[in-house]
Amino acid sequence: MRAILDSLNWLGIDWDEGPEAGGQFGPYFQSERRELYRNVIEQLISNRNAYRCYCTKEELDVQRELLKAKDPKAQFVYPGTCRNLPDDPTRSHVVRFVAPSQGSTDFVDKVFGLISTPNREQQDFVLVRRDGYPLYNLAAVVDDHAMDITLVARGRDHIGNTPQQIMLYQAMNWTVPEFAHLPMMLSPKGEKLSKRHAAVGVQDYRDRGYSPMGVLNYLARFGWSFGDQEIFSREELIQNFDWERVNRSDGKFDDKKFADVAFEHLKQPRLTSSEHYIRQTLPFLHARGLDNPDADLLNRSLPLIRERARNFKDAAEALDYFFRDLPEMDPAARDKFLKPEAEGILDCAHDSLSKLGDWVAPAIELSLAEAASNKKLELKHVAQPARVAVTGRSASPGLFEVMEVLGRERTLNRLKEGAKIAARIAS
Repeated sequence: MRAILDSLNWLGIDWDEGPEAGGQFGPYFQSERRELYRNVIEQLISNRNAYRCYCTKEELDVQRELLKAKDPKAQFVYPGTCRNLPDDPTRSHVVRFVAPSQGSTDFVDKVFGLISTPNREQQDFVLVRRDGYPLYNLAAVVDDHAMDITLVARGRDHIGNTPQQIMLYQAMNWTVPEFAHLPMMLSPKGEKLSKRHAAVGVQDYRDRGYSPMGVLNYLARFGWSFGDQEIFSREELIQNFDWERVNRSDGKFDDKKFADVAFEHLKQPRLTSSEHYIRQTLPFLHARGLDNPDADLLNRSLPLIRERARNFKDAAEALDYFFRDLPEMDPAARDKFLKPEAEGILDCAHDSLSKLGDWVAPAIELSLAEAASNKKLELKHVAQPARVAVTGRSASPGLFEVMEVLGRERTLNRLKEGAKIAARIAS
């Protein structure tokens, strides 16, 4: 339960009443509602809508085996053995509902339309186990009625439960709520989801650095459409949602599309504010040992990586070198670009930049172009060793913009250290 509440909170899905919020329809945990279930069961038994069944599991297994011997394809249906036996609460028992055998149980689903189930297909289903604990059908009906629930929305796999629940509502003379059943998310192969696909807790996506609104957007858009629009803010989802646009067909989880949707939420400031982006990225910076990143530097460096980092974990990795005295060197980048000849190139870049007046990206680019000209090189042959010296990597956002954000002193110091690395390799 704790994981469910934490996941809902992380997704930004709050509730007017319920666990932690309180309200007039508590308690909100089934373990605290046992007396309510018992009262309903006794009323159903008193009205002859339910009865205590004393058949043991072993006795029912014998009947199943006898049926299987006669017809291997036959589906066992409880024959109502205990329907008319004297009521004896002292005997070990389950409680079964007296299911009608004539007519049909009908309801209009907000997604699937009219659904009619012949009652002959039903059996006297179990409401309460031998230990007295209510099963799903009973608990769901009693809880929803007690809390004045008027719409039950859930997965399509629960459509088969709905006729039994409607029978319970009718037996208690309670108002039947509306029902809406949503399409199922399947694996890429069309199978039930497993952990190697997407069937992991919401918190796993949080820990992997995905945006909560990106996750919510993909989930909402998975079984619902609104023209060609793929990316929605929370307000747009609320404003545009309607049941008529919910798909009836199950869909397959698409990991690439999921990641793309989440990435779009990070790229667009209208969907993910800088404040929220930074707040979500900080735990991942802390995990990299960067406990107190400079707030001003974080704000200035963020725009450089928004178009590149696909999640908050990527963002922390992309921002890492901004907050260290010296960047952590990628060995492959160092070996490729900080070769002996890079010492003179980086010294020249250092000397040129040290004379620069305004420390802004366009001026930095011109200064490095001048250094390249002095060495009779193309700008890229200066920029790439400089990039590795400054960031520790062979790929980064625009080098001149990175240098501007890092500032004069730190940039010059890193160029000097890069030249030393090249010199050590030369020796």
